[in-house]
Amino acid sequence: MDLTFNHRFVKVNGINMHFAEKNPSVSDNGAFDEVIRPPVILFLHGFPELWYTWRHQMVTLSSLGYRTIAPDLRGYGDTEAPESVDAYTSLHVVGDLIGLIDAVVGDGEKVFVVGHDWGAIIAWHLSLLRPDRVKALVNMSVVFEPWSLKRKPISMFKSFYGDDYYICRFQEYGEIEAEFAKAGTERVLLELLAYRNPGPILLAKGKSYDDPVSLPSWLTEYDVKYYVSKYEKSSFTGPINYYRNMDRTWEMMGPFSNAQVKVSVKFIIGDQDLTYHIPGTKKYIHDGLFKSHVPLLDEVVSSQFPQE
Repeated sequence: MDLTFNHRFVKVNGINMHFAEKNPSVSDNGAFDEVIRPPVILFLHGFPELWYTWRHQMVTLSSLGYRTIAPDLRGYGDTEAPESVDAYTSLHVVGDLIGLIDAVVGDGEKVFVVGHDWGAIIAWHLSLLRPDRVKALVNMSVVFEPWSLKRKPISMFKSFYGDDYYICRFQEYGEIEAEFAKAGTERVLLELLAYRNPGPILLAKGKSYDDPVSLPSWLTEYDVKYYVSKYEKSSFTGPINYYRNMDRTWEMMGPFSNAQVKVSVKFIIGDQDLTYHIPGTKKYIHDGLFKSHVPLLDEVVSSQFPQE
């Protein structure tokens, strides 16, 4: 398997964005058809991840004739991280992606989108705000929920899980960063990347990070070292700022109350995914309400986690 990628930078929406790219293999005559351009797939990673999350999918799909692109999102990895906490709303990140598509694919062009976790949230908002740029969407883990006056994110999560829920703990600037620094970048990434409990992630103040962590079969020592190298360089602050803007994004999305996502969608979620166990989510997915908000929802796949 060829795991070599082209790494490029492009100026978008006021920041320098890094992305990895893998083009389809050349044709039998050794050249691309200059008239027919390959379809493009844009991959959007979650937390605490990077473009690197998608390396295997990029290789496989490029071998099938797709051009694959995976950025480090704003504040992650080698992409620029604005200092202002307020600069990490979903509207900022959607703006980055429109700039990326314009610069790398073409002004007005459409792409297929694949998202997971925070990448899924951004993909929903991209599809809601700019459906003219999305051919179809495959989204994982996080469902689309239309704006609701009763579902302001942080107060909702506090009511579900209390103040120790990780999203609630992330709200105070600098506090969780100091705890992560004390525990060490590698230890924090191991805890988060290897987490497989369907229950909520709770980070009580003074939490011990001494319990042993076993690597799952899909995560190698090399993978961990790659993530560590990038997070030690860029820090956790940019990625955590997405969580600090959940209420702000909610406020800004008020004009889209009752709006539907009108692109073709396949949604995938694991039965042990912690998002699947958020109160009300299973019923929302399986009782038709999800489909009413995403009318072109083609399929929902609720997959079982493999046993280690």
